[in-house]
Amino acid sequence: MEADGVLPDPAKIVGEQAALRRVAVLVAQAAPPEAVFATVAAEAGQQLGVDAAVLIRYNPQDAITVVGAWTSTGVPSATPVGGRLPLGGDNVTTLVFRTGQAARADYAVVSGVLGDVATRDWGWRSSVGVPIKVEDRLWGAMIVGLTQGELLRADTEARLAGFTQLVATAIASTQARTDLRGVAEEQAALRRVATLVAAGAPPEEAFAAVAEEAGRLFLADVANMCRYEPDGTATIVASAGGRFVVGSRLKLEGKNCTTLVYQTGRAARIESYTDASDPLGAVSRNRGVRSSVGTPIMVEGRLWGVLGVRTSTEQPLPADAEARLASFTGLVATAIANAESRAALARVAEEQAALRRVATLVARAAAPAEVFAAVTEEAGRLLHAHHAVMGRYDLDGAITVVASWSGTGTAVPVGGQTRLGGRNVSTLIFHTGQPARIDDFADASGPAPDVGHEIGLAAGVGVPISVEGRLWGAVSVAFAGEPLPVGTEARLAGFTELVATAIANAQAQAEVAASRARIVAAADETRRRIERDLHDGVQQRLVTQALLLSGIRDLVPANVRADVDQVRDELAATRQELRDICQGVHPAIVIEAGLGAAIRALARRSPLPVRVQMPTGDRLPGSWEVTAYYVAAEAFTNAAKHANASAVDILIEQADGTLRVQVRDDGAGGADASRGSGLTGLRDRVEAVGGSMTVDSPPGAGTVLTVLLPVTPDDH
Repeated sequence: MEADGVLPDPAKIVGEQAALRRVAVLVAQAAPPEAVFATVAAEAGQQLGVDAAVLIRYNPQDAITVVGAWTSTGVPSATPVGGRLPLGGDNVTTLVFRTGQAARADYAVVSGVLGDVATRDWGWRSSVGVPIKVEDRLWGAMIVGLTQGELLRADTEARLAGFTQLVATAIASTQARTDLRGVAEEQAALRRVATLVAAGAPPEEAFAAVAEEAGRLFLADVANMCRYEPDGTATIVASAGGRFVVGSRLKLEGKNCTTLVYQTGRAARIESYTDASDPLGAVSRNRGVRSSVGTPIMVEGRLWGVLGVRTSTEQPLPADAEARLASFTGLVATAIANAESRAALARVAEEQAALRRVATLVARAAAPAEVFAAVTEEAGRLLHAHHAVMGRYDLDGAITVVASWSGTGTAVPVGGQTRLGGRNVSTLIFHTGQPARIDDFADASGPAPDVGHEIGLAAGVGVPISVEGRLWGAVSVAFAGEPLPVGTEARLAGFTELVATAIANAQAQAEVAASRARIVAAADETRRRIERDLHDGVQQRLVTQALLLSGIRDLVPANVRADVDQVRDELAATRQELRDICQGVHPAIVIEAGLGAAIRALARRSPLPVRVQMPTGDRLPGSWEVTAYYVAAEAFTNAAKHANASAVDILIEQADGTLRVQVRDDGAGGADASRGSGLTGLRDRVEAVGGSMTVDSPPGAGTVLTVLLPVTPDDH
């Protein structure tokens, strides 16, 4: 070894320059970093005449990794390439790391693991270390050592600097190429995901693609996407790496990226899970995860979830990983927003269709029970509920089920009654008149939640039904475990307005029908009084006058008797006409002898042959018998006067609570109840008692008049 202060040998300078050129050529040819490191260690060691030369890289965890090594004897170094040692103590490697400057040490006074290795394993007596800086950042160091003889020359640091500059250039070039390739790969990955999103792919497909692309881009062991739930958990919606199951729920607690992003709404990074105690962090540690990065997924200003990558390698995730992940989360947010917009449009269309179906029922004045059942089923299906119930509040402090639907086949029975009380949806609505929800039936009380528990329900929401400003009832939907959907109350309200309209219409129709029935009853009573007055008054006087004339006839001269007989005949004709008028005003025979006798009497007076088919049995209520009589009378009259019929058939039968009156003729047809004929008044009378009338009268094919009258046991 040359002593300090002695001029270097020109031949050695030439050799050193040649060595530097050989390394520079490798760098210019973009040789792999490993080849450059090995060549630099060998060239530097040979040119400086040392016993060993080592290149190391500083790691974030206060450790070093050997990336290149050479020994003058050719025997592998004590710490091979790829070996790791901790920093610390007083030694060249640690001094360079702490100061960023060149350092040298006499290993008689060194300390720390690295010092022990250098003196015990490598046998160094003295050493010099020079920093390797890449773009002003301390990347590593080059260290040379002697095992015997004099200490290293004073110009060793300067001579090593030429080699470290070439190493830095090689590293920077490699990083530049890697960064450029990474940018290209990242842009390609983003384009692939963006194409999926633009094509309207299902969110699940976009999620899986993003996780796969992010994991591949960062060379991560695991890439997960999670959705935050209202109950303080996170659901894995996509996973690449095969270590987590899609659909799994994670509890948000402890120190981990998923929880940190949820708590702060910002990106999070964890460099070590060695001290993790929470379940999620412990799972990551047990699966070998060393570091992770998570970036929030924001959808229209709302924290929706998190995209995270994890690695088990010693090399940490890139410093810009958060920003690069954000490009993917932006695409995820777009996919979610698009899917939510499409889903919202589909929900609106589905909701409008359901409302139209119910509105059609209401418009055609369907029975309230039919509307109740339709609304309950439509609401249950629309909101994807497990059960839907409509109830009517009663005066006795209870609610009665008027309609029920179940998607599981265990519907609450219609007609069932539950007492109000406690904390439950029905009672809350009754007391407040406002929508109510219970997110967990475990917090509810009273009879209603007990019923819910019996059929496996966990949460419910209901809205009031108000008719003309008065609380009438409520409609509610219940779920077996899922969180209650946002906006359920507003969507239910559209149905309750239709229910209220149906109830109000039914009440109005009932009032109109009752009024018409009262008018018909009053008219019948007036006719009955007129008929009685005519029968008991005028008719009796005509009979008396006929008897008086009969007595006078025998007392007058023979030439006057013919005139008396003529007057007596006129009185008889007048009495018959009056009897017919009375029968038209009110068929007393219906009241006295019943519908059967009245129809048969009507048939006997008909100018056409009449065939009557009707059972004998109990009498019907007066208004129904009178209505049936008028139907037959009007049909007989039309057939005789207008139809040119040769015969008439009448059928009267009662079945299933309905009285059916049908009159058929074989006349000319063409009858039209809408042209102001007697059929119009007849239809009004039939509908006044809740019946219906149809006229089938094609030209040239006769006429069939059919009337259906509802008859209930209460009518008798």
